Amino acid sequence: MFKIHEFSSASGELSSVYLRTTDDQLLVVSDEGHWPLPSGALRAVLTRYGAPFDAEARSTVIASLQLSEREWLRHVRHLAGYDVIARDYLVYERPGDEALCALAATVTAALLHLAQAQVALG
Repeated sequence: MFKIHEFSSASGELSSVYLRTTDDQLLVVSDEGHWPLPSGALRAVLTRYGAPFDAEARSTVIASLQLSEREWLRHVRHLAGYDVIARDYLVYERPGDEALCALAATVTAALLHLAQAQVALG
């Protein structure tokens, strides 16, 4: 599983959200359950909320996930000169397109919403 976000729950404990790939599907997994993502949801979320990734910015790769033969997702940590705490970003890459990045917290919230709404709608 590929951790995309970690936060303090209402009880004060750390809670993590992951992506997991199956043969033909991407799942969002948390302590509360797991939900399949609609096809193309990750790309759509990063297209909507992402910005071009600055490969020259000082960042550390935390993990990488191969989504398909031509698609990758990277979890990177970046500490800007004006930040006190490093921030986590997700970077979506696919050949022929500009790499897109967005705050991991934003992407996680959008993916959880889409996955849970898809299940609720049946």
